[in-house]
Amino acid sequence: MRRRSVLAAPLVMGATPVMAQGGPLRFHSAGPGSAFLPYAEGVARHLNGEGIAVEVRQSAGSLENLSRVEDEATGIGTAFLGSVWDALQGTPAARGRRHANIRALWPMYETSFQVVAPEPSGLTRFAQLDGKRVGAGPAAGPAETFLRAAAEAAGISITVVSGTPAEMSAGLLSGAMDALWQGAIVPIPSILAVLRERPARVFGPGEEVAARVTQRLPYLSPTALPPGTYPGQAEPVHSFAAWNFVVANRALPDDVAYRVTRAVLTAPAGAMGPSAAATQARHAGTNRILPFHPGAARFYAEAGVALAAPAG
Repeated sequence: MRRRSVLAAPLVMGATPVMAQGGPLRFHSAGPGSAFLPYAEGVARHLNGEGIAVEVRQSAGSLENLSRVEDEATGIGTAFLGSVWDALQGTPAARGRRHANIRALWPMYETSFQVVAPEPSGLTRFAQLDGKRVGAGPAAGPAETFLRAAAEAAGISITVVSGTPAEMSAGLLSGAMDALWQGAIVPIPSILAVLRERPARVFGPGEEVAARVTQRLPYLSPTALPPGTYPGQAEPVHSFAAWNFVVANRALPDDVAYRVTRAVLTAPAGAMGPSAAATQARHAGTNRILPFHPGAARFYAEAGVALAAPAG
């Protein structure tokens, strides 16, 4: 049974709590070991302190969050833009369902994808994953989708192992898989968990494979992690990345969407935790596929931030 995390900090004394249709905003995040969960918890603490009632709900990740937000007028959620694209188009990853009710609120952080493999495995390059068991997070989630795209671009065949980020780290350490592929804000928590337990190598698909993948999937872009991003990393790690956004149902009242977006994007530095360091209004233009909620768009207009027209 999936556990639910509910975070409800005390409200500011004397403030009238902002609620949608009489209840707290449901903030759909992800499971233990993910980067989504501490991000959502940090944002929720800040919003509750600002008099905006928020509950954090755990989930399997982006695609489940998007489906929940699609169906809940008071729902908001964390989502990877690649998964947003799947939801908008109704791809097989989204189980063929076109999501018409989701709207963007604010940018979270950039997701970059890496591989970690224990040193005794001898795995140091993406091509060596041919025929190996590779953990990729929740089944049909964005990490699995992009791992399969990278494997196809590299011309290799892999066996995908699914589970929560925490289960992935434990499975790699127990030998249930040969390597772990994850995508999140760097350094990725589940990869750090592996590195704390034993010597391991972190690597990416490489520049050539990354270029092939980003050509096929234009909401991704090539990226390089400088040496020292992970403990013991002596060389750049070349991969690809995309942004994550908090999304809402289009039925969320405009004034609620406006106040929530404004509270997050005007928060003092560090108020929402280290994973929210890139949560800044100037990054809103990185979303080129999903319309913004009118309430959020009002804040960006006041802040002088230009928004991109969604691609078809």
